[in-house]
Amino acid sequence: MKTLWFLSLLFLDLGVLSNGYNRTGSSRPAVVNVGAIFTFDSTIGKVAKIAIQEAVKDVNSDSSILNGTEIVVKMQNSNCSVFLGTVEALQFMETDNIAIIGPQSSVLAHIISQVVNYLQVPLLSFAATDPTLSSLQFPFLVRTTQSDLYQMAAIAEIVEYYEWKSVIAIFIDDDYGRNGVSALGDALAARRCRISDKVKIPPGTDVNRNDIVGILVKVALLESRVIVLHANPKSGLLVLSVASYLGMMDNGYVWIATDWLASVLDTSSPLPSDVMETMQGVLALRQHTLDSDRKRAFISRWKKLAGAGLGLNTYGLYAYDSVWLVAHAVDAFLNEGGVISFSNDSRLQSAAGGDLNLGAMSLFDGGAHLLNKILDSLTGPIKFDSDRSLVLPAFDVINVIGTGFRLIGYWSNYSGLSIQSPETLYTRPPNRSSASQELRHVLWPGGDTKKPRGWVFPNSGKQLKIGVPKRVSYREFVSQIPGTNMFKGFCIDVFTAAVNLLPYPIPYEFVPFGNGRENPSYTELVNMITAGVFDAAVGDIAIVTNRTRVVDFTQPYAASGLVVVAPFRKLGSSPWAFLRPFGLGMWAVTAAFFIFIGIIIWILEHRINDEFRGPPRKQLITILWFSLSTLFFAHRETTVSTLGRFVLVIWLFVVLIINSSYTASLTSILTVQQLFSPIKGIETLKENDEPIGYQVGSFAEHYLRDELGISESRLVALGSPEAYAKALNDGPKKGGVAAVVDERPYVELFLSSHCTFRTVGQEFTRGGWGFAFPRDSPIAVDLSTAILALSENGDLQRIHDKWLTRSACSTESELESDRLELSGFWGLFVIAGVACFLALIIFFLQIARRFSHAAPSESLPADGSSSMPKCLQTFLSFVDKREDPSKSSSKSRKIEGSSHEMDEEDDLGRNSNR
Repeated sequence: MKTLWFLSLLFLDLGVLSNGYNRTGSSRPAVVNVGAIFTFDSTIGKVAKIAIQEAVKDVNSDSSILNGTEIVVKMQNSNCSVFLGTVEALQFMETDNIAIIGPQSSVLAHIISQVVNYLQVPLLSFAATDPTLSSLQFPFLVRTTQSDLYQMAAIAEIVEYYEWKSVIAIFIDDDYGRNGVSALGDALAARRCRISDKVKIPPGTDVNRNDIVGILVKVALLESRVIVLHANPKSGLLVLSVASYLGMMDNGYVWIATDWLASVLDTSSPLPSDVMETMQGVLALRQHTLDSDRKRAFISRWKKLAGAGLGLNTYGLYAYDSVWLVAHAVDAFLNEGGVISFSNDSRLQSAAGGDLNLGAMSLFDGGAHLLNKILDSLTGPIKFDSDRSLVLPAFDVINVIGTGFRLIGYWSNYSGLSIQSPETLYTRPPNRSSASQELRHVLWPGGDTKKPRGWVFPNSGKQLKIGVPKRVSYREFVSQIPGTNMFKGFCIDVFTAAVNLLPYPIPYEFVPFGNGRENPSYTELVNMITAGVFDAAVGDIAIVTNRTRVVDFTQPYAASGLVVVAPFRKLGSSPWAFLRPFGLGMWAVTAAFFIFIGIIIWILEHRINDEFRGPPRKQLITILWFSLSTLFFAHRETTVSTLGRFVLVIWLFVVLIINSSYTASLTSILTVQQLFSPIKGIETLKENDEPIGYQVGSFAEHYLRDELGISESRLVALGSPEAYAKALNDGPKKGGVAAVVDERPYVELFLSSHCTFRTVGQEFTRGGWGFAFPRDSPIAVDLSTAILALSENGDLQRIHDKWLTRSACSTESELESDRLELSGFWGLFVIAGVACFLALIIFFLQIARRFSHAAPSESLPADGSSSMPKCLQTFLSFVDKREDPSKSSSKSRKIEGSSHEMDEEDDLGRNSNR
């Protein structure tokens, strides 16, 4: 390996092309040399060798391409050796090859790419799938196969489709294996899944069965049962054989093999029955190649070429297409006047020595031009996108069954998992919704048709460490049994009952958390799960936002939210109790409207109703009496005008509502003992500066401080129900608190034995208690299902009644509800006000119109000078005058008649004389 890296660094350090001599060929050469490097006796190499030979024959026999120029491909066997492959690549550089096809090894591709980058010779790899072989680092490397970046994305979508959360990756410890598994980890993380364990297989040919046994024994002790096998054919088949021997191909296991297994099945099918027996139920991916006439023609004559013992795999198709791709690119290169010429570098001359003739190596002058033609090729099945990856990447998903395999679906980067072929999906808009993802039924290892759970508890004998808060108050929820590590309480019974409903046993042990002198911080308890100290946490743990960011919670088993507890006092009898139903604003506005309505009715009725006429003192008394008597619907004055009746009907409706509300509220005040508290809820606490109590360890402190913005100096930590009672009784003036904010389950238990306090206001947060587990824990999902079952069968309520049912305080007294304020009635007053306003407008419009028709010319000053006081006096006199209702009605119906005008003039004259 040191020699290998020395050669690589040597060519990297040679720098840019210097002046040297130039060897040129004719513009249309008779022969074009192309090299090919791969392992002849490998699964991929055996097929690739025949495919390349046939592709060369097909190209040279096709008169429509190259115009008489012949392609000659010289193949070299790398013998699975990186060193030999590198040496052979250097030898190709001595024979003026315009391109190299291969290698099949990703490790070798990393090395050779450094050489071809310097010598500017395109390298077309039909089998190197390492995702780190990027075009930015290796511009002269052209990958004519699918990158493992897409294969790992397909595996991640399969894992997500079957709702597994973690996998074990077994891989060859080389560039191919490590980089592929790294891509798998990224793809799984994007779907909130993960690789729980990575298991390495030593590279090379010296790995034996005993090595694999030792590796798989360790895997069998792990939790996950979903195993992704990313290996070469030899190591992969050995792993599957040993797994079958160890019983790891039984029910509960899931094996997903990368495309190496599909290559083996396609190439060597049918495999011996004992080999097929070791891989029953395995899922595998196979690179999907688009259907074409050339593909069908080549497949149809493959048996004649290779015989019955060798099948055609996808890498053989890519090798065949790679030759055609080079041929089309060379044809385009020559048609545009390109000249195949090579130049020697003087620094290569100075570095020459020994058996390796570096001086004979030359740089391809038209390499960059030919590379562009390869990438821009529009003929054949190989086409590239802007990242130099094959367009429309897709894979077949196969399931090994019996003596062969069954196609259960496809994966494409276009639409994800589907049972329809990618070619069909390409004609439709892309659809990656979860509802559209589908695969056919799978026969899993062990012959099971039911989807495996994907994980078990490790067989290492390790128990789950479950942290339990060591409470010193409200021990009905969680309490440690003295002298033991056992716990009891409501939360413990719920957890035990849920675990008993699981279809598998959970080995666990409770670990106390806290000093036993005060309630511990539940946030710290949750954080210790993330730190790996605990495997879970059980107790009265509130599900809040900042905790859900680091752990997963089960379904809530108890409702919980923050409420305010405050002291109260009883309201004794008072001679002014009748004033309590309404607030001050309501009383004031109601009184003002009574007077206002009386005035409005007087204005509307004064001209035509004798009951609203007379001396000023009498009219004032009439206004007050009429308005107040409407409160009891006992007004004796009748309304004559239509507008007056309209206003009165609206007002009586308002009075009816006010009367009913007042009566109901006063009845409640006089019949039920009322309790009073100056604290009305959380809003009252936010507005004043009085101290607020909270339970030690509760999330209430964080919520009050960070969410509601209450100063930390106002918050007082309280550790027990007795401390609650003392602080509330003392009050702010004696060093206590105005109120306590705590979760409802604690408050209900507290109030069951402390009847001098009440909750005030509404519950201002919504939440619940749950059991905490690490992110993506499968146990959390199963326990959630068990908790729902407990709720449905009534066991959850029975556990609640066992621990938390207490004799409650008498509920005959209740906290004083808010008084009836103006805000609840302003709509009624607006309606009454609008009705009065409209009636006044109509009334004055009628008066103004009558006055304009009735005013005599002699009533104005003789000299024509303006006299506003006299005019106003005349108008007020007209308004104040008595009008016959029947006459007024007749006039209003005959305003345009002449008799109407004459009657008005007579009335005006009599008034003037009077």
